[in-house]
Amino acid sequence: MRAVLSGSGGAVRSRPRGRGGWSRRSPRPFGRSSSVPWLYLAPALVVLGGLLVYPVYQLGLISFLEYTQAQVSGGEPTTFQGFGNYAELFGDGQFWRVLLATVVFAAACVVSTLAVGCALAVLLTRVRALPRLALMMAALGAWATPAVTGSTVWLLLFDPDFGPVNRMLGLGDHSWTYGRFSAFALVLLEVVWCSFPFVMVTVYAGIRAVPAEVLEAAALDGASQWRIWRSVLAPMLRPILVVVTIQSVIWDFKVFTQIYVMTNGGGIAGQNLVLNVYAYQKAFASSQYSLGSAIGVVMLLILLAVTLVYLRLLRRQGEEL
Repeated sequence: MRAVLSGSGGAVRSRPRGRGGWSRRSPRPFGRSSSVPWLYLAPALVVLGGLLVYPVYQLGLISFLEYTQAQVSGGEPTTFQGFGNYAELFGDGQFWRVLLATVVFAAACVVSTLAVGCALAVLLTRVRALPRLALMMAALGAWATPAVTGSTVWLLLFDPDFGPVNRMLGLGDHSWTYGRFSAFALVLLEVVWCSFPFVMVTVYAGIRAVPAEVLEAAALDGASQWRIWRSVLAPMLRPILVVVTIQSVIWDFKVFTQIYVMTNGGGIAGQNLVLNVYAYQKAFASSQYSLGSAIGVVMLLILLAVTLVYLRLLRRQGEEL
């Protein structure tokens, strides 16, 4: 037993000691090297392996083969091409144009979605309960609408013959999907319309968690609403903004349905192609499955790089991974 002075009166209390003079600690249910947690995770890992790992493996394998309709039908043997498909892909000028268009389009969608979602999240904190509920229900309705349905509705709204938008703006029979930039702008509006509710709800929840005293102090100091957002709310909501930004990048970078439906497969002469639609055309329209797989692998690597940047940002903010 080891005597330990306790309190100001010098009272002595005893504490048991373990072997070697060290005090005993309560045993932990699982050690760090224990395999029990992995046993709990095993069913989920098996499902993820079947749904993710194996398809990615097949995608990468096909990208290294000569795999066209002739190989699919059995008319010709499958041959190993190595990096030949990637060399052909990177040597194609259209691929680089489509990649640039995809990056610019995704960036515009992300910035617009974040701007609209954050602005409406701030608005939700400043309106009464009934308007707030109406706005939330309308936003969630847009979020729950399937992409094909939403794209068709937007096409009807901007139809050159029967659409109400052209009549309200006095544009006559102007076709929004004929020009390259107007078609991209139309698709951007639809993507933002179906994507901003996630940002709005997430950021609104983060704003509600900010202490009211902080916002009141900023207002008493004479800060404008924009200054409060930029100097107070945005720094406090940085982890949430990082999450919604990275997720928006991933979603918008692999947009397929809106482009395919609203531009009829990529626009006139492929002027509105993005990587997902470009891969679909190579794989299924041209039966060049190996080239389509190579495009898929390139997209996977780009999104993996974005995910790694996201994890690095989390580590810098002290989050446990």
